[in-house]
Formats: sequence, C-alpha cells, structure tokens
Amino acid sequence: MKIAHQLPAYLARRYHGWKATTYEQNKGWHLQLAEEGQHPRCMVISCCDSRVSPLALFEADQGELFIHRNIANLVPPHEGDGRHHGTSAAVEYAVKVLKVSHLIVLGHSACGGVKGCYDMCAGHAPDLEDPSSYVGRWMDILRPSYDDLSDGSDEDRIAALEKHSVVVSLTNLMTFPHVQAAVEEGRLSLHGLWTDIGQGGLEFYDAETDTFRPV
Repeated sequence: MKIAHQLPAYLARRYHGWKATTYEQNKGWHLQLAEEGQHPRCMVISCCDSRVSPLALFEADQGELFIHRNIANLVPPHEGDGRHHGTSAAVEYAVKVLKVSHLIVLGHSACGGVKGCYDMCAGHAPDLEDPSSYVGRWMDILRPSYDDLSDGSDEDRIAALEKHSVVVSLTNLMTFPHVQAAVEEGRLSLHGLWTDIGQGGLEFYDAETDTFRPV
C-alpha cells in the first residue's frame, strides 16, 4: 500500500517561491543557523490550531523561538516512566540542553480542544469519553478545572477554561524537577499568555492576582 505521496502542487509552488525570494535574501542567516546550531532564548508551548502562530505574534525570526505545539497547549504533570511523552521531552530538551531563559505557555480564544473538554465534562461528547480517544485522554489533563468554573453562559465558561489551560500547564511545569530547579535558581522564568485570535489581543497571567491582564 502506498502510504506517502508527493507534496500537493500548491505547497510545492509556495516552497519554490520561498526558496527563490525569502531564502535567497536571507541565505547567510540560514547558513549560520545550520553551522552554529540553535540558541533560542525562549520556548513557547502553544496549541496546534492553525490560526495561532507564535512566530508571527512576536515577529520572530527562525532560530529565535523553540516551539512545541499540542492540542490546547497543555503540559501534563511530570511522570518519570520515560515512555512516549512528546511534550515532556520537548520541555526537557529546552531546559536542560538549550537552556532557555523563558518558557511561555500560549493559550488562545476559540480553542477547539478546550471546547471539546468542556463538552466532554458536560456530557455532550461521548466520543471523547471513549477510552480509545487520544484527544479525550489528553484533555483529561484539563478536566479537573471544569469543576472550578464560575456560573455563567457557556461562552463565558469556555473562555475561562481556555485560560485555565494556561494556568494548569504552568502548575504542571513546576512538577518537573529540572524546571523547578531552573526556576528556583533564577535561570528560567515561566510565563502564561492568552491571545484573542480575532481581535489580536494578548493577555498575560498575573500570578499575584490570579487574573489575566492586557500586555
């Protein structure tokens, strides 16, 4: 069975356009990145959502941000079993090998993963309750936050849960011994952000007041 195919024509065209223009104009920078390796100062854990682009949001060049993406920008709690933990592996590499100074968890509005968690907790998504659902089991990380939501409209509660996903991830990051040590020694700072993809807004998590405020 043929399991891999040629690149779609529209993507191939875009690649050739990039190679002939953007790459050629910045060829020296690309060669430098290839020869000297990466030295990002910041890691960003963001959602897989195609509407969220950390590079665009911070006007960052290639090599500036170490980016890991997953459903709903979640970080699981530390589990020392060495199994298949993609997010945990990315965090370990960023902190222990790249020695980033900043680690950002970036949440966003209209997050499909968070809405799925909300629907699952409300009993409206039986497919996610199925033990075989990868998405459902991943959203179990956020599930306890559903009970902490204040009363209100579904829209407001889902928006609140989006921000809970950022705080949960920040809390879970501190369960990793190498993250905790780096934070306590002042080598690493954690940051929580939430962006409104429609309005272009950006808010940061203020741990002292336990609220999100405009950047």
